[in-house]
Amino acid sequence: MVKHLGGKPRIGLLGTGPWAGHTHAPALAGHPGIEFSGVWGRRPEAAVDLATASGTRAYDDVDALFAASDAVALALPPDVQAPLAVRAAEAGCHVLLDKPVATTTAGARAVADAVERAGVASVVFCTLRFAEPTARWIAERAAEDGWFLAEGHWLGSLYGPGSDSAYASSPWRREKGGLWDVGPHVLSVLLPVLGDVTGITAVRGAADSHHLVLRHASGASSTATLTLSAPPEAAEAALTLYGTGGRAELPRWDGAVDAFGAAVDALTEAARTGDPHPCDARFGLRLTEILTKAEELAG
Repeated sequence: MVKHLGGKPRIGLLGTGPWAGHTHAPALAGHPGIEFSGVWGRRPEAAVDLATASGTRAYDDVDALFAASDAVALALPPDVQAPLAVRAAEAGCHVLLDKPVATTTAGARAVADAVERAGVASVVFCTLRFAEPTARWIAERAAEDGWFLAEGHWLGSLYGPGSDSAYASSPWRREKGGLWDVGPHVLSVLLPVLGDVTGITAVRGAADSHHLVLRHASGASSTATLTLSAPPEAAEAALTLYGTGGRAELPRWDGAVDAFGAAVDALTEAARTGDPHPCDARFGLRLTEILTKAEELAG
């Protein structure tokens, strides 16, 4: 049974790692429009610690958290996230997913199909689609015609010399690299502005670097360079559009907690209205399809 939202929606959290602790839990605990219904994690002691710090309760049974929640947010490795998102949807919970939804097309499709079968709302938290300055910029650029070319790069230094990032210990990031970790962010900007990807070329560069050349449904083309291994001095994320109106540069954004709060608002709005959000599980599936193809082509 789908859980219809009335009053303050109850939203639970699956995950207890650095991303959950730094972004999801603070955003949920501080959101005035929802009730933070609880935390579940694969490490029960970490769930207790995060729940206590966030003023909510820990669950050692994920199905019990589903039963106590109208929606759940997931902050888990993608291929752990996907089957749990399917279970959440089947329990009638709306789902706020992390990117990528899964690193296999089958996994991402299972989530999208489960969401549609259950009739629940879904949102994929691609930060740039929800951070206020970048979300507004994307909407404005998508409403304009005449784009010819886009150049984007996300040069993360997670594995660069001297990095002490808490995220560097993430096994899935170590295995899949920048293509899968930051690639969804760049694609989440390119697709709404230039249209779906209709052709792709991909090659590997140094370390985990990938270089993508994309053809879009609008006829425009784009390039994207993605890595988590840049020297810290060279770390940067940027994207520029070129067209008949000149050039437009993606604005800077600051932090993810406010952006995640906006994603919570988007999920609750989609759940109340029944209108799918553009950055939903089906969009997440498309991102996985594109990244899978790029990985295959790069070898």
